[in-house]
Amino acid sequence: MTPANTTPEWQALEAHAASMRGRHLRDLFANDPQRAVSFSRTSGLNLLLDFSRQRVDAETMRLLLALANARDLRGRIDAMFSGEKINTTENRAVLHTALRNRTERPVLVDGQDVMPEVRASLQKMRTFVEGIHGGRIHGHTGKTFTDIVNIGIGGSDLGIVMATEALAKYRNRNLRLHCVSNIDGVQLGDVLEKVDAARTLFVVCSKTFSTLETLTNAKLARQWIVDRLGEGAPARHFAAVSTNAKAMDAFLIPPQNRFTMWDWVGGRYSVWSAVGLSVALALGMDQFELMLEGGHEMDEHFRTTPFENNLPVLMGLLGVWNRNFLGLDSLAVLPYDQRLHRFPAYLQQLEMESNGKSVTLAGTPLQYDSGAVLWGEPGSNAQHSFFQLLHQGTARVALDFLAPVNASSPFQQQQNLALANCFAQAQAFAFGQTEAQVRQDLAAKGTGESEIARLIPHKLHPGNRPSTVILFPRLGPKTLGRLISLYEHKVFTQSVIWGINAFDQWGVELGKKLAESLAPALEKPGEAAAGAEPSLRNLLEHVARWRG
Repeated sequence: MTPANTTPEWQALEAHAASMRGRHLRDLFANDPQRAVSFSRTSGLNLLLDFSRQRVDAETMRLLLALANARDLRGRIDAMFSGEKINTTENRAVLHTALRNRTERPVLVDGQDVMPEVRASLQKMRTFVEGIHGGRIHGHTGKTFTDIVNIGIGGSDLGIVMATEALAKYRNRNLRLHCVSNIDGVQLGDVLEKVDAARTLFVVCSKTFSTLETLTNAKLARQWIVDRLGEGAPARHFAAVSTNAKAMDAFLIPPQNRFTMWDWVGGRYSVWSAVGLSVALALGMDQFELMLEGGHEMDEHFRTTPFENNLPVLMGLLGVWNRNFLGLDSLAVLPYDQRLHRFPAYLQQLEMESNGKSVTLAGTPLQYDSGAVLWGEPGSNAQHSFFQLLHQGTARVALDFLAPVNASSPFQQQQNLALANCFAQAQAFAFGQTEAQVRQDLAAKGTGESEIARLIPHKLHPGNRPSTVILFPRLGPKTLGRLISLYEHKVFTQSVIWGINAFDQWGVELGKKLAESLAPALEKPGEAAAGAEPSLRNLLEHVARWRG
């Protein structure tokens, strides 16, 4: 595929952007009374995508859709769903969509239908979860489990934390879930202080069972169980999600406590698989499968809906427009529901690990920018911290607002206030505050003319900050599944436009490799410092000096 910026469609967008950069959202709305309706879409899935506050017009959207067609987005979507090996650097299919396929449609990889394995894995998860909840599966001493400790990192942690926080109201009240990811031992130490060994189940999530952080924490947890319950106890107190049977043998994890993964599922797309076992344990298998259903519904929407009404496609194209044609290199995700407080962190990995690339599928350097920096916080907190920079600072950031209409708490009146804040901020970012408005407000308060003149520069809000509002009736398992799938397909759409591989992550591997080689040096930093190369010597000397 030729570089995107050499196509006539890209060049038409560049010419169009030159005229759009000078246009303000105030004028776009003033010139089109129906703009809010014209630039909104619903999916039939109880999601409203309102992108009327994006700095686009009808011609922008026409040109973006033309670019999507020129980049063969439809063909790439079909290739992904059909099991083609679109992860070219690892020669793998990309089939997280198969994990939530609720139809009888086969999904082929190398000519073999993977759906029987997927269904068998889900059934094994259900048997295990219901066994834990019913007390049939219990600990070494015969006591039932009260605590689940998930040990994983990256895709084996972020999705689990995000989903169980988002769906906390659905949790099984007889089980507490704890998640351990960091290698520094703090999380593990804190958890082990709270739990009873006889009533604790550890779930180790690691595709290879060799990830340094996960393996280190798992070994410490295993020894903790052995010290308290005996050598044979880990067989009843550990489950694992991995492809490494030999490593699970060494850990004494019995077959009935092992859950499979496949090489056609990337870590950041794996919460739909047995990696979501801890989600299912926390919520119940019925709720977990409702989340799968929501994801599948968005898959079908993405796979079959014309691009002009296709929510993930439109979000992806708007992201390309903001990144490549308006020069916005950052996206803030702002949920107005505390239950979604870990959703931005989940999306950080999804977007930045997927599209943080600087070469094309062919390995040639990109001639244009790719993925934006994604970050965010729940909206109410964000308003009182970093919104100042977004409103009046020099940074240029696009924004996604997410909000349920109905409260996730018992207090609908408070959610009404959250929605009022969400809508108000979207308006303020779009329209700002003009000199005339500042002058009028101050004069109404009786402020003198000289003071008005002094304050005007400080109270001006430029506005014209682009945002999208994603509104839905309420947050539940199906809605969460739809939201995750929505952003997954948005990321894929952008990768197709840019001509990059969204499904490898070689940038993660170098740091891992170096850390493994440096680990022995930290055991004896004084000795290691003498032979270390200059950039490390000073650090190792200070470690040796300060180690108490």
